[in-house]
Amino acid sequence: MKTFYYIIYYFPNGQKDEIRLQYKLDFYDDLLPIINEQVESGNNVIVTGDWNTAHRPIDLARPKENINTSGFMPIEREKLDIYVSEGWVDTFRLFHSEPDRYSWWTYRFGARERNVGWRIDYFFINKDMVDLCIDADIHHDVLGSDHCPVSLILDI
Repeated sequence: MKTFYYIIYYFPNGQKDEIRLQYKLDFYDDLLPIINEQVESGNNVIVTGDWNTAHRPIDLARPKENINTSGFMPIEREKLDIYVSEGWVDTFRLFHSEPDRYSWWTYRFGARERNVGWRIDYFFINKDMVDLCIDADIHHDVLGSDHCPVSLILDI
């Protein structure tokens, strides 16, 4: 097994102002060459945490209503598209294509009880690690936060 880097981040929240959104977008831009450099050096990389962006319409309960909400704005989703185009793999979607699987719910309006959520917590891996993946999941039944745990099982 090659060396691998396990990176845990809380990615910035874009909130509702342009300055904060630009900070978030810059963060995505700044991280990508750092992790790509590790892969180019022969290392495997896992990047996990709260990415604060639902990548695809399947990743949130109400995509049409949230198209202009930070966390699902096209410009934010395009950043994740760039990661994918450069060989980064969303491990959950390797194993699960079904909708209604979320990792975050607002505390308001009984959202969790009604499963009106967003999938914003990810494990992204470089493509060379795909064969090591056994499973990835979301543990929606674990309470204690507005997020629930996500997991990745590797054969290393």
